Amino acid sequence: MSFFQDIKNNFQRQGVLTQIIIVNVAVFLTVNVVGSISHLTSGENNLIKYLAMPVNGQEFLLKFWTIFTYMFTHEGLGHLFWNMVTFYFMAQIFFTIMGQRTLLYLYVMSGIAGGALLLILGMLFPTGAFYGGHAILLGASASVLGVGAVMAIYSPNYTVFLFGVFQLPYKYFYLIMFVVTTLIDLSENTGGKISHMGGALFGVIYGFQLKRGNDLLNFSFGFKRKSKLKIVSNNKTYTTTSVKRKSTEEHTMDELLDKISKSGYDSLTKSEKDELFRLSQKK
Repeated sequence: MSFFQDIKNNFQRQGVLTQIIIVNVAVFLTVNVVGSISHLTSGENNLIKYLAMPVNGQEFLLKFWTIFTYMFTHEGLGHLFWNMVTFYFMAQIFFTIMGQRTLLYLYVMSGIAGGALLLILGMLFPTGAFYGGHAILLGASASVLGVGAVMAIYSPNYTVFLFGVFQLPYKYFYLIMFVVTTLIDLSENTGGKISHMGGALFGVIYGFQLKRGNDLLNFSFGFKRKSKLKIVSNNKTYTTTSVKRKSTEEHTMDELLDKISKSGYDSLTKSEKDELFRLSQKK
């Protein structure tokens, strides 16, 4: 019992980025171990059909949970490796600027958007013209491209070093990634590439809304939440100081994000970048 508790505690201590990668790797190992065993008995990987998302609408209704599970499911090692490497790189940049709070939300919602777009086209064109005969969808690509799209819109001039040599703005790096993984040769893995478009579209919408000051993760719908904080006389000094500190940090974060939005991440001084990183860890 303590062994599994230790695993649980170690997992909870990890950041959101690491947790998502761990889940993807764990599902991959499970799929392939179970697949190896099931191949010996039935000749097919029985677990994949319960985790990958069917493109056929009627079959999907019987496996509705797969619109969540498909984005954590990979069958091939190369597919997992490149998705996780790309995700790690994009997410590192993402939460350096915005913190980890929204990362899981964007990962999941971009994946849902990608799966939903493919499902809709699959129902409109049931002959399979838009997915090249592939009946299932799996992989994290739509989620990864969704997370990257937010950065491409919100902080397009953030400088990245391609292969550690070529320096270019993030918006061009993302465009290259999108074209290479999605727009080149649409006749191959068409269904997967359609899901890429859906995931990227959600990221673009989220990024534009964020630049306008609207966080789609905020479900308050424009209503200000009433503070439940009560200040009692014997704790007045401590509570007031705590509130002021939090207010100051939020104001500093807003100013830094506003500067990035207008002039790009590189417009920050070293001390501002350090302060942004420190504050982002509290999100």
